[in-house]
Amino acid sequence: MANDLTIHLVDDEEALRRSLTFLLVSAGFAVRAHSCAKQFLDLLPFSGRGCLVTDLRMPDVDGIELLQHLRRFNMEVPAIVITGQGDIAAAVRAMKAGAADFLEKPVGEGALIAAINLAIGQRRPGRAVADCESVAARVRQLTDREHQVLTGVLDGLQNKMIAYRLGISSRTVEVHRANVMAKMGARNLAELMRMTIAIDAVEQPTDTARIPAINAWPACAR
Repeated sequence: MANDLTIHLVDDEEALRRSLTFLLVSAGFAVRAHSCAKQFLDLLPFSGRGCLVTDLRMPDVDGIELLQHLRRFNMEVPAIVITGQGDIAAAVRAMKAGAADFLEKPVGEGALIAAINLAIGQRRPGRAVADCESVAARVRQLTDREHQVLTGVLDGLQNKMIAYRLGISSRTVEVHRANVMAKMGARNLAELMRMTIAIDAVEQPTDTARIPAINAWPACAR
């Protein structure tokens, strides 16, 4: 683990910040905790390497808005979004906003550390091109129907909604979805989205027009 890596933890819940800080420090990471997005953004640009772990649902500026702001100003910080109220649509939004992974509370120690290591590893020079070529080859193995189901998943749709869109049964969607996961080599939804979004298999540009400037955001609650 590199000495110059700092995990920046952004969450408005003090108890969770303390818990995750203890977990990460015990695992050997340097951690800096922030009670809101603006506290983190006020540090940018920072020296050394950083990894962002942010809650999804926060007052004033939520986790996705934070990621959109980083993306808007080309700030390359690997990020992981956590939430206690996750669903497919929120996962899609988080991944398209630039999150490397999406974890639901309560976050297990192993899952969080693995997600951090993966997020950091994705930033290694030369890896992105190789990964995209590998994923593109897997996408080409999908049938037309499997690609349609994949598109529905990346649109944040539940199986029954995909079934309605395609005029097939939910059970058939489940079968095609399982085939997609197997052919893509994805262990979970976050990994599937991470791979396909990386090559713009389904592209929905992030809307940054409504993202306010940093100094327009309210200060953190005291």
